[in-house]
Formats: sequence, structure tokens, C-alpha cells
Amino acid sequence: MTTEDLSFKQDELPADCSLVIVDDDRAFLQRLVRAMELRGFEVRFGHSVAEGVELIREKAPAFAVVDMRLEDGTGLDIIAELARARPDSRAIVLTGYGNIATAVSAVKLGAVDYLAKPADADDVTDALLAPTDSKAPPPDNPMSADRVRWEHIQRVYELCNRNVSETARRLNMHRRTLQRILAKRAPK
Repeated sequence: MTTEDLSFKQDELPADCSLVIVDDDRAFLQRLVRAMELRGFEVRFGHSVAEGVELIREKAPAFAVVDMRLEDGTGLDIIAELARARPDSRAIVLTGYGNIATAVSAVKLGAVDYLAKPADADDVTDALLAPTDSKAPPPDNPMSADRVRWEHIQRVYELCNRNVSETARRLNMHRRTLQRILAKRAPK
């Protein structure tokens, strides 16, 4: 990707374009760091809640991109720390598990947007630089109802520590039905 390929101009960046990215998916993190550097951001990054909080305490950035689920906790802890350290910062949360409750919590703590993974660098940049009073455009390719159902089942399954019986009980479905759903690939 060349600088000409970017969908915005470098002069659209604010004076302070410091950015912290925290994600435990190292390959995704490496690609996002590189893409954001090409867009003119000064990027520092970490892989855990502890590293993210330390980066913010060292020097609070103007922007942050944080994964919701990290190995040592939740990205909401990083968002809360950033809001305390620098109230005028703009942060977005990335997640592979869309959930209204955590999206609301993230926004209450100071996040300006909540994007589903895998989000590309253009989506991240647009969310970070969007005017405060603007509404996000509708997604180009929203998840199907079957995919949303599958994501919800997967999330509950993970929250129940991959216990099929407990997941089936919480979802009020037969255990064998749940096993068949879990054995299938994710719908498009």
C-alpha cells in the first residue's frame, strides 16, 4: 500500500497523533500498527492490559485502539485508565464478540466507537478521526441473523468455560442441539 492509496490526506490528522494499540493477536496487531504508522500516527503498542495501562501512564496518547478480550483481563480497564489520564482522548474498542452490554460499558467509560474484528485500518482511522457529533455510517456488509445467533452461542459457550451442558442450560436449548450447532462452521 502506498501513501497515495490512503483514503484521507495527511493534513487531516490532528497535531497530536499519538496512538496506543493493545491487542493480544500478535499478527493482527503487527498489521494494524504498520497500517496506522503509514497513515501518520505515532504508534506505541502492547499485548496485555498491564502493558496498555503502563503505556498510558508513561504518556497518555490522543488516541487508543483496544481489544475487548485480552489474556489478562478486559480492554475496558485500559479505556478507564485512558479516560482518567487524558479525558480528551479518543478510544475505540475492537472485539470478535459483538455484545450490546459491553459496547454500552465501553462507551460509558469513554470509548467513541466499538468495531467488530477484523476491522481494517480505514475503519479504525475513520472511527478515530470522526467528528464527535457524527453518527457512524451503517456497515457495508452487516452480519446475517444466523451469524449473530452463532456469535452469541459461541460467546456464551466461552463464558461457560466451554461446558456444553451449562451453555445449553443458559441458552434454554437441548444439549444435543447445541452440540450440533457447535460442530458446524460459522455461517456467513
